[in-house]
Amino acid sequence: MQRRGGSMLEPGQWVRHPAQPDWGEGQVQSVVAERVTVNFEHAGKVLINARLVTLEPAAD
Repeated sequence: MQRRGGSMLEPGQWVRHPAQPDWGEGQVQSVVAERVTVNFEHAGKVLINARLVTLEPAAD
């Protein structure tokens, strides 16, 4: 798990990329240190550096 901006990122969690709303929601696949792999609806699998991007939890 990765603590980022007061939230925990963990596999299975649904998130959004704040600068890429057209990517849609994405499901966290893995978290290794600051590297978060997310499978987005419209962008596919993307590796995110959590030091540079704060992923937002998707609305339930």
